[in-house]
Amino acid sequence: MADDSASQTHTESQRYLSTRGGDYGLSFETIVLKGLAADGGLFLPHEVPVAADWASWKDLSYTELALRIFSLYISTSEIPSDDLKAIIDRSYSTFRAEDVAPLIRLKGDNLYLLELFHGPSYSFKDCALQFLGNLFEYFLVRKNRGKQGKDRHHLTVVGATSGDTGSAAIYGLRGKADVSVVILHPKDRVSPIQEAQMTACLDANVYNLAVTGTFDDCQDIVKALFGDPDTNEALKLGAVNSINFSRILAQIVYYFYSYFSLVKQSPTVKLGDPVRFVVPTGNFGDILAGYFAYRMGLPVDKLVIATNENDILDRFWKTGRYEKKPAQAQEAEGGLAVDGAKAHEGGVRETLSPAMDILVSSNFERLLWFLAHAFASTVGLDEEFTRKQAGQEVGAWFRDLKTKGGFGPVQQDIMDDARRSFESEKVSDERTVATIRALYRDTGYVLDPHSAVGVTAALGSLERTGSKIPHISLSTAHPAKFAGAIELALKDEEKFRFESVLPQEFAELEKRAKRVATVSNDWKAVRELIKAQVAKEREA
Repeated sequence: MADDSASQTHTESQRYLSTRGGDYGLSFETIVLKGLAADGGLFLPHEVPVAADWASWKDLSYTELALRIFSLYISTSEIPSDDLKAIIDRSYSTFRAEDVAPLIRLKGDNLYLLELFHGPSYSFKDCALQFLGNLFEYFLVRKNRGKQGKDRHHLTVVGATSGDTGSAAIYGLRGKADVSVVILHPKDRVSPIQEAQMTACLDANVYNLAVTGTFDDCQDIVKALFGDPDTNEALKLGAVNSINFSRILAQIVYYFYSYFSLVKQSPTVKLGDPVRFVVPTGNFGDILAGYFAYRMGLPVDKLVIATNENDILDRFWKTGRYEKKPAQAQEAEGGLAVDGAKAHEGGVRETLSPAMDILVSSNFERLLWFLAHAFASTVGLDEEFTRKQAGQEVGAWFRDLKTKGGFGPVQQDIMDDARRSFESEKVSDERTVATIRALYRDTGYVLDPHSAVGVTAALGSLERTGSKIPHISLSTAHPAKFAGAIELALKDEEKFRFESVLPQEFAELEKRAKRVATVSNDWKAVRELIKAQVAKEREA
């Protein structure tokens, strides 16, 4: 289904399609408010814009850079430039670091860490969700101008979280008019700090649901809600997970920004030199933004996927097969209960980096569409045929994933294409702990366990490349969010005191009142609870 209103005023990078072929020609506003396509696919721009003048952006501030990048994907007929600038400025004014995402040198002149946890929830997800919250508000204010009562358009934003998405979404949407935000988290499977950050928010439009299941169960419930026409009609659902393309868009910015920071800091790296980005990866959204930056023109040598022991992505790059590999009984046990890890029947192995404990990476579908599209284009027919073929291929793969538990091996040409841009590495809990400890001993810097997965993979990549290419490893969260892993790694370090990394805000969380409802692992039960809560809120 096409949205013809977008055809005259938008470039191809400002019009959107579904990875499964059912929607195309959609406006940015449509895909932000819808989140997930009606055919179950994810939204992508018709084409990735090439930023021929990207090098001229090197001295821009973070917010100025965001405006340049976002303008390539959002038509001024939808959001005028002045309005977009105001949304961006408002979104990043909430960060504790003046430059939003500081780049820290970790080792020599070839290993750097991009600190992405300076937003209100102390997670990299703030970089996208502060922006998304303000986008929702902007579109709803415009839709509701002059409307009263039940005539007003009310959006129900539903998201699943393995920890950080929930608090970041809540901080981005709390108190917004005409928006209800419902966050599903797996009961007893997020860290106490993460749970407290979510459940201590008592704003009337915020609802926390603890699902008696896994994170993958929470994701499946969200997808079932979006896939049900009656639920969509009744609640006007909006997506806050990284299935919402605006989150990918917002994350592109820090790839360019960190590259320019590297050029300014390093005595050896010059503008135009290649760099490797290493990304701790669960749901594939963060690293996908790096792929967009690469396609736009940023000189990326490779994007290195760093997984924990839930290694579906690493196995795909090694074998060409994308297959669930459930871990059962003792094999599933691991991690620390105090940080939200708990072995369970869903087949995910619990680790010290629980936010990455995911059996299937939802966002990976977007990369698969690009790979399928490139493969289909070799036939030499028109773009309509190529998009149709790509959508059919992706649809077939994901039907096999649902019915057979996996698909592949995919065609060799597709794998060759994937390996040109990406490498992958699996990191065990033992190596994660060793990296936290070694870096603290060498530098005094404390990594959270997810960021440590990335740094471990970066060190492996440096060995493979002979240290010739600078590496930027992306952080994910403040270390205080995962006290158990930090204490495990550093308990024998004489000078280490956990209080030294604990923000005062976290210390006060436990004293605050909490609000959360427990719900069974049943999308219909979740639907009825949400309907009742939203109806009560709208009547208030």
